[in-house]
Amino acid sequence: MGKKCKSFSRNYMDKKINIVYDNIIFSLQKAGGISIYWYELMKRLLTKHDTSVFYESDNQNIFRKELALETNKESNLPLKILRYFPFVNKLPEKSIFHSSYYRICLQNDVVNITTVHDFTYEYFRSALAKFIHKWQKGFAIRNSDGIICVSNNTKQDLLKFYPQIEESKIKVIYNGVGNEFQPLSDSRQYLNKHFEVLKDQKYFLYIGDRSKYKNFDIVLDVLQELPGYHLVVVGGKELHQTEYNKNISERVIHFQGISGDELNILYNNALCLLYPSSYEGFGIPIVEAMKAGCPVISTNMSSIPEVAGEAGLLVDDIKVNNFIKEIKKLENDNFRNNLINKGLEQSKQFSWDKCFDETYSFYQEVWSKKFGD
Repeated sequence: MGKKCKSFSRNYMDKKINIVYDNIIFSLQKAGGISIYWYELMKRLLTKHDTSVFYESDNQNIFRKELALETNKESNLPLKILRYFPFVNKLPEKSIFHSSYYRICLQNDVVNITTVHDFTYEYFRSALAKFIHKWQKGFAIRNSDGIICVSNNTKQDLLKFYPQIEESKIKVIYNGVGNEFQPLSDSRQYLNKHFEVLKDQKYFLYIGDRSKYKNFDIVLDVLQELPGYHLVVVGGKELHQTEYNKNISERVIHFQGISGDELNILYNNALCLLYPSSYEGFGIPIVEAMKAGCPVISTNMSSIPEVAGEAGLLVDDIKVNNFIKEIKKLENDNFRNNLINKGLEQSKQFSWDKCFDETYSFYQEVWSKKFGD
């Protein structure tokens, strides 16, 4: 950590230093991986730091509802404008400012921290949406004192798109996984209470939105070829029948806005998590599934092998038959149980406590570099 700074204790940040969190992500999405990340950091910051300050706008985020805290309103500007502006309020001298989504404070006497989750816009979006996002993200990255990347793959992407950034400013801090994800004894009984429609069904899971690079069409094609299975989709926008063939409509079930405990039930009873994404900055559902004792079938791309390790069935070529081949392997109980055990072991590498502790230490490190003794 380097030499001791007089504004900090040896291993613990001075609680008189303001740490300011910009909660704008809660207004930009009702749920999602970044919301989970921000919620988990906030929850721990509230218990560790006396001078935590939170700014946010009105929101319907499902994770934010779990926290009871006082917040400040930054501005009366409409969200669609405010989200692209630097933080506008005056902060106390030598504060630490961490935005949940690519915003910075322009005060010279403030430490700016930015978390970079992925580069999906750069790789997969086009036109105005891509231009605006790249401008905002680039401005935040270039003007940050410290940059957190959620995987080594994301760090390499950052250095590819922003080679001028000093690597010493970048810290890889992995996302965690919630304690609600765990194997359940007699897991089928939980279906009877919470998901009765699934109590007599074999199914595999798909988690998240259905952007093109997520390859949801592959999941539907796999279901088409496996008549003995149902597909459970969790999250994302409302699923319309126009997205898939009518002959599989009775085998597709969509849940939105469910709790972590309910998602754990779904993981526990699924044959597997089917996650055929072409790109992930981290891939939180992969770790959730492994921690819950649910086998993972995904791709050997981007951050996925970094997160799944030897505990996932990863395909090199995103084709329907390759995923069916891996699903068939799981019909062997011994093979499946062995893979589950590997997943349980792999998931131990990730925790939100560890994520927060490393983030908190990074605040201290960056603060010390900027302000010295």
